[in-house]
Amino acid sequence: MRWLHRCSAAAVGLMRRRIVATMRNSLRGLGYVARREEAVRVELLLLVVLIPLALWLGDGALEQLLLVASAVLVLLVEMVNTAIELTLDRVSRSHHPLTGAAKDVGSAAVLVAMLLFLLCWGLLLSN
Repeated sequence: MRWLHRCSAAAVGLMRRRIVATMRNSLRGLGYVARREEAVRVELLLLVVLIPLALWLGDGALEQLLLVASAVLVLLVEMVNTAIELTLDRVSRSHHPLTGAAKDVGSAAVLVAMLLFLLCWGLLLSN
């Protein structure tokens, strides 16, 4: 049974190192987009205001969750869009119709997330 304890202790140590490395990479990515993307900076600033506002204005946990989640979703989609754009720029700087289409689709995804945000906040706060 000692071998099992040693194995599980090693597994826990490995998990901790992986979690720390994952957090470090995630924070580095968040810092990257916050420094280079004005839209992300604006969305982060809005979240600082909107999350407490959602918790105050939401009538119950479900409404609060919908208000917060819809606001966070905009930031999430913006970050994925930025990752797509960075990847496309890395592959080639020359213009290609598919590159433009991919960037437009990413931008459209951000628009849809923003419309969902407006719909959630509008419907929940109009009651």
